[in-house]
Amino acid sequence: MTADNSLPSRLRNVLVLAAALILTLLVLLGSRQPSAAASLATLAQSSTPYEVAIANDRPMLLEFYADWCTSCQAMAGRLAALKQDYGDRLDFVMLNIDNDKWLPEVLDYNVDGIPQFVYLDGQGQPQGISIGELPRSILTANLDALIESQPLPYTNARGNLSEFSAGLQPSRSSQSDPRSHSSQVQDSVLD
Repeated sequence: MTADNSLPSRLRNVLVLAAALILTLLVLLGSRQPSAAASLATLAQSSTPYEVAIANDRPMLLEFYADWCTSCQAMAGRLAALKQDYGDRLDFVMLNIDNDKWLPEVLDYNVDGIPQFVYLDGQGQPQGISIGELPRSILTANLDALIESQPLPYTNARGNLSEFSAGLQPSRSSQSDPRSHSSQVQDSVLD
């Protein structure tokens, strides 16, 4: 009789173990979300190209970011939702600070921390800057004001950010160098 009881007992244990493994696998797969870096990359790929946005007379949210920036990664989901809500009224542009192509813009907008958000009106004029991880409420208030051509309520807002330095230092001015023979020489030379 023990042989008869042990076979159903073993079968039941195997079935319970198999069910537990399947449930564990389903829970892991179901709760697994794409990484923030993947979301950041997807968001960057779907953003409006800078050259297009600067010329199309629409307001723009310009984000300076980097793939390694944990604050940028943390903001990716929030920005994707904002893009879905506001994408029909303004352009979302993302410039990767690690791409040398954007160095002039990095310097023009004095990027010293990322993510850095620059709010530009339809004529491409900056209306405000905010830096770091910001709550959706601050971003939406600024975007609503930008769209309505009103002053931004949260300019210079700062949240958690990743420090950044372009690593460029101006050399001494040609005007203060007694060996300089021309005032046409650039005031600063980038190393």
